[in-house]
Amino acid sequence: MSDRSPAVETSALSALAALSTAHLADACVRLGLEVRCGPSELTAVDGGMRCAGRVLPVRHVGSVDIFFEALEFARPDDVLVIDNGGRLDEACIGDLVVLEVQRAGLAGIVVWGLHRDTRDLLRIGLPVFTLGATPAGPLQVGGRLPDGLERARVGPWTVTTADVAVGDGDGVIFLPGERTREIVAAAEAIRDVEERQAAAMRAGTSLRRQTGFADYLAARAADPALTFREHLRATGGAIEE
Repeated sequence: MSDRSPAVETSALSALAALSTAHLADACVRLGLEVRCGPSELTAVDGGMRCAGRVLPVRHVGSVDIFFEALEFARPDDVLVIDNGGRLDEACIGDLVVLEVQRAGLAGIVVWGLHRDTRDLLRIGLPVFTLGATPAGPLQVGGRLPDGLERARVGPWTVTTADVAVGDGDGVIFLPGERTREIVAAAEAIRDVEERQAAAMRAGTSLRRQTGFADYLAARAADPALTFREHLRATGGAIEE
């Protein structure tokens, strides 16, 4: 296995746990970063589950020993990201693997594939994100891949130990580890603006009024090229950002 990437600051990882994947996605847009969200089918076994941590990648070929090997190199609060090729004919994890991962101190599991033992997984409580469930376990065992512990593919994205995974009720997003601090700062700013806007709406001020929508319509009449996003940037709004 190749050397692990430099650790993401602990404070940044702690801050991620308090941010939604939606705010993190908006932060990536604001910073001009690629928004690497898992496909919409990739969801939590239980909607209230959430996790955040450095990616611990694994490419599954039909045997649990690759998971055990990955755990030998794991750091506390890593997220095990399993590439099972998006297969929908077999589950590659069940209750025993999830228990082992939990006992190793990891923050959660993301699977580009299926799980089984749903009832037991709910009882264990470790955050697990998959494409769904099936009773069938691995159907065949392939040869060990030379890069089986170096990268994992999830939908269109390939992630490594240089990345961070965050999952919640909206799905999973992958972030570049070296930009985590910037992403957290941008996401916190967006969250704070939205919270103030929501509080003002509950107090009776519409979002249209808060964002100066009437002023935007007047400005757009004078400059048809003006976009609402440009207007929001000028007024400090967070919608669409």
